Amino acid sequence: MSVTSDATAQWNGSLFEGSGQVSLASSGQGPFPVDWKARSEGSDSVTTPEELMAAAHAACYSMALSNALTEHGTPPQSLQATASVTFTPGVGITGSHLNVNAAVAGIDDADFARIAEEAKSGCPVSQALAGIEITLEASLG
Repeated sequence: MSVTSDATAQWNGSLFEGSGQVSLASSGQGPFPVDWKARSEGSDSVTTPEELMAAAHAACYSMALSNALTEHGTPPQSLQATASVTFTPGVGITGSHLNVNAAVAGIDDADFARIAEEAKSGCPVSQALAGIEITLEASLG
């Protein structure tokens, strides 16, 4: 069974002076404001395509790592993953950095590092982002 998720963006005006909003149609979340200034300079109140991408990458990676650890016989007690997606105006999206801290009983650092790296490669969002550099910091805590 496949699942299709939908989001809708509405934009008004030119790129530099305009603004818009994004709504997550499948879950009914939003709307979330978007604009060029937030995308090119950063913002703590307006989202960007890169922030939405980072949320997707962090969620997907957490799921992939949880599954991989469970298949290894060491299910996680908890995982916290952050994805930081970098956008450079005039260049585009240049990378995603994953940072994960996990509480996992019965696993050593070497096995955890190996499984974390494999999960990065196996994560469907990582695969969709194959055109950019994806880096990983993984630690047991």
